[in-house]
This record gives sequence, C-alpha cells and structure tokens, in this order.
Amino acid sequence: MRRPGWSVAAVTSPKCYRTSRTVTAQRHLGQRNVNRCKISPPVIVTTQAHRPNPVALPAGRLYPEPVQTLDSVQTAAPQGALASPAVARNAAPILAVLRAHLPARARVLEIASGSGEHAIAFARALPATTWTPSDPSPEARASITAWRAEAALPNLNPPLELDAAEPDAWPEVDAQVVFCANMVHISPWAATEGLMAGAGRILPDPGGLLVLYGPYREADVPLAPSNAAFDDSLKSRDPAWGLRELDEVVALARGHRLHLTRRVEMPANNLMLLFRRV
Repeated sequence: MRRPGWSVAAVTSPKCYRTSRTVTAQRHLGQRNVNRCKISPPVIVTTQAHRPNPVALPAGRLYPEPVQTLDSVQTAAPQGALASPAVARNAAPILAVLRAHLPARARVLEIASGSGEHAIAFARALPATTWTPSDPSPEARASITAWRAEAALPNLNPPLELDAAEPDAWPEVDAQVVFCANMVHISPWAATEGLMAGAGRILPDPGGLLVLYGPYREADVPLAPSNAAFDDSLKSRDPAWGLRELDEVVALARGHRLHLTRRVEMPANNLMLLFRRV
C-alpha cells in the first residue's frame, strides 16, 4: 500500500507539513501562533507576490546582516495559489547561501515545494539555474502551477509528483542539486530516509549537492527556547514529527555517500546544511 505523501501545508508556514490525503493543515495547526518564526495561522492568498533582493554572502559571515526582506511586486497573487508568510522572512537568507554555493548553471530539484513560493523566488533570482519543484500533494502542485503561470519564468519547470518517502518511485530527473526546506522535522523519519536515498541515487558522483534548511538539535548546542516550544508543539500534533538530532541526519546521509561539508547558521535558530556526494 502506498504511504501517504508528505508535503508542505501550503496555507501555513513552510515549517508545517501534512499528509496529502488525510490530515488538513487546519486540523493540525488550528489558529494558534506558537511562535512567529515557526508557525503562522492559515493564510489564503490576498497579498502581493514577492521578489527577492539580490543578496551576496559577505566574507566571514554566516548569513546576511542585517537580514534583507523581499520587495513587493505590484502584481496580485494568482487566483487559487497558496501562500506562506514565512517565505518573505526566510527566502533572502536562504538565497544568499544558494548564491554562494550553487554551480553557475545549476539544475536543481526541490523536494516538498509546498505552495511553490520558494521555487518562484529562487528561479527568478537565479536565472541561470533550472529549477524543478516537486510535491506529493495535488493541492500543492496546483498552487505551484498557479504561481508558475503568473511568473512565466523560462527556467522554472512544471512541478513533479514526488514523495520523498518513496525514493524508488521518484521520476527520472537530471539534477546536480537537491534542495529541501522545512521537511525533515515535520514529517516521519521515513521521509528523511527516503530523501537521503533518493538524493544519493540521482546526484552526480562526485560533486552533487544536497541542501537542507530548517531547525535541528545539536549535541553541544543548547536548544533555543523557541525551538524547544516548536518541537513540543510538533510532537503534540504527531509523535512522528519533531526536531531531528543533527548527528543522526549526518550519519544517515553518510550512508548514501553524502558528506556534510558546511553548516551555516541562519536567522530564527535555523541551519542550512550542505552535503556533497563523494
């Protein structure tokens, strides 16, 4: 039997994932804002679309300081698209790291793209890349399609139906980079296992790049109170969710010949992790 796919709950913060078949974002997240940087109330698109400012990663700095936000675009969001307020907060810092480490003409596969706003922002800001979003949820893929039609970016491919937890069923895709934001902690461990297996299989050897974004537990780093509250909230909604131990994620990746080469501290107690295929 096919397991439920895990996808961003696109009407909430991108840190909020759900099964695509049985659990709604409203049921799990309700209206309570646990932490402004972690979970936002459900939002239906009524705001403006956004475009990231170009951000260069300064030498010796872990992320841009001050953190730049996104400029509003005067075009209304497309009808039927889903939106996450967190994209406006995290896209510019993520973009700074991607600019510094992606190949010049990178072919990127995004896992668990959710609403599609990251795909739009990064494909627009990095026009030499080819960006392919994916998601197991029909609702999310419909949102990505709506954003893609409005943006009309030549380097943004149609969304693929892809479940991270089923790497043997991933469609064939030519990718140098796999990017995944905010899935690992809001999905069962099987999704992370599948992500590593799938990335290890499709990325070129040597040099393929896996990029993860989100919060983690670290053995020698005190857990921030906001992340501790977020972790408790996730586990109360689903015991299979929760912040993962970074050492366990790194060990799992190593088993698929993906080696952690860079840890980048990000705003709001998040990390970006870069793994190379060797």
